[in-house]
Formats: sequence, C-alpha cells, structure tokens
Amino acid sequence: MLRRAIEEFGLFLIPFGLFLLLLVVTGRNPLRLHHWGRQASRLVLAGLCVVIASLLYEGLFSERSARGYIPPHMENGQLVPGRFR
Repeated sequence: MLRRAIEEFGLFLIPFGLFLLLLVVTGRNPLRLHHWGRQASRLVLAGLCVVIASLLYEGLFSERSARGYIPPHMENGQLVPGRFR
C-alpha cells in the first residue's frame, strides 16, 4: 500500500518537474519564488488530473483474477479458514 501511495505522489510531482525543466531551459532561476507563485494552482490541478487519470486507468484496465477469496465459514460444525480458490 505504501508503494502505491509513493507512486501516486511521484505522478503528482510530474507537472512540477516539467515546470522546473521549463524554467531551467528558458534560463530562469527555478529557486526564485515569484516564478512558482503564479503557476502553483495550475500545477496542483495538473498533478491532481494526472493522479486521477492514473487511478481511472488502473481501475479500468488492470487484470482481474477469475478466482476469488472464500471467507471463513462453518461446515458441519467446524470452522473452515478463509482461502483463495
């Protein structure tokens, strides 16, 4: 789960990295705050759009297992532990 959260955070940072690259290529100092101030809300929205798009893509196109999980249940008075088929 932590790996997935780190991956999504990395995807969120993609627009910021691209803007940093743009500042460097155009010869502006990326450490000056006034270059980032005007673009901050756009970068956040772009990052959220990238994360949402990746979540939708994973939800729609990831592999699904035909087998399922059988939860613990009672059979003939005995508790049968949960298992995967």
